[in-house]
Amino acid sequence: MARRCLLLCRGVPPGPESGWVSTRRAKRKHNWLMTWLYVDTFGSFIGFAAGLPLLIKNNFEAQGYQATTSAWIDPFIGALMRWAGGWLSDKIGGARVTLLSFVGMAAALVVVIFALPSDGDQGSFWAFFPGFLAAFAFSGLGNGSTFRQIPVIFRDRHMREAEGMGPEVQAATLKQSEMEAGAVTGFYASCLALCWWFCARKGAEAPS
Repeated sequence: MARRCLLLCRGVPPGPESGWVSTRRAKRKHNWLMTWLYVDTFGSFIGFAAGLPLLIKNNFEAQGYQATTSAWIDPFIGALMRWAGGWLSDKIGGARVTLLSFVGMAAALVVVIFALPSDGDQGSFWAFFPGFLAAFAFSGLGNGSTFRQIPVIFRDRHMREAEGMGPEVQAATLKQSEMEAGAVTGFYASCLALCWWFCARKGAEAPS
């Protein structure tokens, strides 16, 4: 019932092809490719946010550095860079910005790894912290760019398919592209919800 109400509110008649993820959409290559890229960029941001305080505590607390006073800065910068990723994607294209974010994250993490203590060396907090800051910034940049890529890819593909078929068909295909873009981002939201319900909440079936 809830699904039917949602579809009716969106002006989409309920039917076998009107669900969030139909068999037809599941077979489309770019649905899965963009899901992969979006999960990678936003998932990296989440992983960095969880790992940074632990790395500071386990490796640099003995040197006087506290996670509680510095760990919030990097996620804050990453969140701001999400807006920058969308803005820059409008200027030069989302794919270019996404590529830049992956290269930047990889380079930043190399700096982070080499800045950690090892073999009796105390490491360098002032190389580690800016390296992590850059990793957050590039993950936020990529999150913004992939979020911009998703509707553009589906809109352009559907409009090419509807070319020359009249304004009514073009309007219908544009609505279809919006639904597919929502399905991709909705997939990630469903992953978060499932993880929280079954693994992370108090009283979860499989706490881990």
